[in-house]
Amino acid sequence: MADPQDVSRHLAENLRRLRESRGLSQGQLAKQAGVPRATWTNLESGGANPTLAVLTRVSATLRVSIEELIAPPQAETRLYGPDALVGRTRGGVSVRQLLPDPIPGLQLERMALPPGRHMAGVPHTPGTREYLTCELGTVALTVAGETFTLGPGDVLVFRGDQRHSYHNPGDRAAVAYSAVLLAPKLG
Repeated sequence: MADPQDVSRHLAENLRRLRESRGLSQGQLAKQAGVPRATWTNLESGGANPTLAVLTRVSATLRVSIEELIAPPQAETRLYGPDALVGRTRGGVSVRQLLPDPIPGLQLERMALPPGRHMAGVPHTPGTREYLTCELGTVALTVAGETFTLGPGDVLVFRGDQRHSYHNPGDRAAVAYSAVLLAPKLG
């Protein structure tokens, strides 16, 4: 069983590192988490004994698990192999996340489209912006009924809250990168 003092120290170090990596002050994160600033300060000093409710709010605000908050701090550098990142296949198109850590409001993905393959995109929250960059081959992107054909180096910017789909009309594999800036959900 872990020593409670070690867990408090790990929590303090992880919170400070996560806050600093986001460029935010203690006050800003305390406000986002709905906890008093003094509580946040105590958490980062290692002098707090937070309730599960506080840890849940803090982990949700930072978009990390409670386990990650209390685990021994990770090295500042970590190499991820291509199979370590979350991936999925839809319509024969392989889609893989490019970032191992969540960044609020941002999704970065790599899409590998075999020849002739097609994948429907999912419309996002109104106000979302998407950026598609073609690296290899040809990608046809249909947005709201209009089709745009991208070649290597082309970038298309579009509203991500519209119906859209991706297609490789070529006879060789295509690779594209998608950056999605999610609009916050209202309500």
